[in-house]
Amino acid sequence: MSSRVREWGEELLHFGLANIKASYFGIFLLLLLLLTHFVEVPLLSRYDFIFLSAVVYQVVALVSGHEKLREFAVIFVFHIVATGMELFKTNPAIGSWAYPEVGAAVFAVATVPLFTGFLYSAVGSYISSAFKYLNLRYENFPAYHHIWIISVLIYINFFTHHFVYDIRYLLFLYIGVVFAKTVIRFKTYKKEWHLPFILSGFLMALFVWIAENVGSYSRVWLYPTQVDGWHLVSLHKLESWFLLLILSFALVSIVYRHRIATVSTT
Repeated sequence: MSSRVREWGEELLHFGLANIKASYFGIFLLLLLLLTHFVEVPLLSRYDFIFLSAVVYQVVALVSGHEKLREFAVIFVFHIVATGMELFKTNPAIGSWAYPEVGAAVFAVATVPLFTGFLYSAVGSYISSAFKYLNLRYENFPAYHHIWIISVLIYINFFTHHFVYDIRYLLFLYIGVVFAKTVIRFKTYKKEWHLPFILSGFLMALFVWIAENVGSYSRVWLYPTQVDGWHLVSLHKLESWFLLLILSFALVSIVYRHRIATVSTT
């Protein structure tokens, strides 16, 4: 084996390990979804078991120092924001998706089991942890007023597109313009690598889409077309996940602002 190949192999290994560390919470939740699909939980409803397990995980992460309080605070805010969206999307009048066993859950509000906020928080947790384990740095990050304008419009559009014009493609255009020069730099071993921000967002959206398929396969939630039989979630969902990831980056950037080199973009 040449030294070049060995060097690339070592870099890839360390990159993979760093991503696994950053994904601990998400991996934990996916394992819970699969476990409760194949093994019946005694005494508790499936959703309550997932919720309580996630709470215990977060407590342990805080006590052990795996997560800092300020990181947890941002994740908690994202949890609340996501739960609000879930309440709207699962309302029978909208019916974007449903939780078939929500009636048996104690820790639930209307049509939404409370564990669902943790699923979204896992995305924020990964981004936050990636700053530590991948030594992330952002270059040419847009001015913050653009970040918040985009984030607010994304969140509003998740609701309003059911009633008025869907502006997601205008949002993609806006994101493409303001993030055109933004680069993510990361280092997990010896070599520093860089990746266009927009490409990294798409790749993350792809992994979230894969995780979403695991969740729907385990029948924790179902889309209307999956009630009679499971199939892959439409690739069109990548668009929604990409927009949600931009919102996640905005929240996490509050904590790691010192690692982000912004540019004044008008």
